[in-house]
Amino acid sequence: MSNSNWRKLLGIMMLMFLLFVAACSDNSSETGGTDSSGEEGESSGEESGGDEPYAFSIMANLHTPEVPQDKVLNKIEEATNTDLEIQWVPDNNYEDRLNTAFATNSLPEAVFLKNQTTFVQFRDAIEDEQFWEIGPYLDEFENLSKLKENVLDNTMVNGKLYTLYQGRPLSRQGIIYRKDWAENLGLEAPKTTEEFMEMARAFTEDDPDGNGENDTFGVTDRSDLVYGAFKTVSSWFGTPNSWGEKDGQLLPEFMFDEYVQTMDFFKEMHGNGFINQDFPVTSKTDQQEFIKNGTAGIYVGSMGDVLSLKDDAIAINPDATFDVHNYVEGPDGEFGIWSIPGYGNLVMFPKSSVETEEDLKKILGFFDKMMSPEVANYAYWGMEGEHYELVDGAAKVTDDSALFDREVKPFQALEIGEPETNSRYLGYFEYEPKAKSEELFIDNENYLIEDPTVPLYSETFSQDGARLQQIITDATYQYILGQIDKAGFEAAVEDWKSQGGDAIIEEYNSSK
Repeated sequence: MSNSNWRKLLGIMMLMFLLFVAACSDNSSETGGTDSSGEEGESSGEESGGDEPYAFSIMANLHTPEVPQDKVLNKIEEATNTDLEIQWVPDNNYEDRLNTAFATNSLPEAVFLKNQTTFVQFRDAIEDEQFWEIGPYLDEFENLSKLKENVLDNTMVNGKLYTLYQGRPLSRQGIIYRKDWAENLGLEAPKTTEEFMEMARAFTEDDPDGNGENDTFGVTDRSDLVYGAFKTVSSWFGTPNSWGEKDGQLLPEFMFDEYVQTMDFFKEMHGNGFINQDFPVTSKTDQQEFIKNGTAGIYVGSMGDVLSLKDDAIAINPDATFDVHNYVEGPDGEFGIWSIPGYGNLVMFPKSSVETEEDLKKILGFFDKMMSPEVANYAYWGMEGEHYELVDGAAKVTDDSALFDREVKPFQALEIGEPETNSRYLGYFEYEPKAKSEELFIDNENYLIEDPTVPLYSETFSQDGARLQQIITDATYQYILGQIDKAGFEAAVEDWKSQGGDAIIEEYNSSK
């Protein structure tokens, strides 16, 4: 072979070798190579830094005086591979800001609604398909698919789902009472409405604090028929929760005999001085002050309030002790307790900002990761060792509560789901009655009285419900105070019906 032919052959062999090496290199890159065990591995773009963080904006309500620092936000962004712009709006201005953004077509991609009332206000826009229906997508996400079906049902509009929810205990309601007073008088937690009345009497007439003075009364209440004492006691009597069914028709709670029985119960307490005489005009602050300063011994409402009531009470009287209780049977021997729909904040996704299904899925993917235990704990508790520590598997906020409020608490507004679905840590409470109240919230779920109209819609109620309810509120207080009799109350009900109540009844029943 000549030298020139040899050089050509050698060049061809070198070219083939280089092509072979390049092909092997490409194949190794595609398959991810092999690990030390000889098995093929994969590398995601996110792990290698190949995927850019997805950027979008959120509007959320701020419950603290200051916008939080970015420390917790950075952790959330890192764990979710996102670049978040959070528009923090002070809670007392939130609805105005939300309505302005909606009117000017400047809503961000994810919008939190404060409560059920705000949600109802957006119903027309939802029906007009201005927000994404998200129900068909939830099964694609491991964590979002765990959200409670009964709570999701409570947010549906015409059978379709448009929101993710932030969970709330379905019922926190029960009683907080002076345990030391009860022990002084040989009383136990009331298990019936009769025993409740007896405790109210004894705390009024039998000198429970032992000072020889007639300076105490039983129940402290306020001008709120829902979150004050009335609705909880009404549940004990078996009254429906806002609306109930009678003879196959939905009717408002005040058209049931049990509602009248509850009014009679309060009328008896008021007439005997077992409850603060001006409770129809008493503020929540003044209501709580009665139990803090040792004037009253029973508080009906959220059992979780026991911690703050105790802290202020023992500053005045270090010997004061409290306990919580939920189970009080009515005259029929049954216990029931009214429930909320199971959500606080709701988040929706406007089509004006989220333009494509691909973008929607990326945003839903973020909220899916927000429900992972790691990210849920970042948002709710912050960073372990800095903002909280684990005690018996529960999160205990560090002594620097100001640091927690400043750096962590605002992000709790972003939580999706609840501990049962997102597996975040429960809170640790050293104060036993507070820990007990958390257990009783769960126990209440065995006895819930639900509002059947939550997933229904009445245009008249949406427009005039608050005004019409004032007719019933006024008549309820007037009946309890003895200013009107049963005939007077029934006249008020007829007034409610004639001014729009009949239309509400018809609209709710037709939307079942």
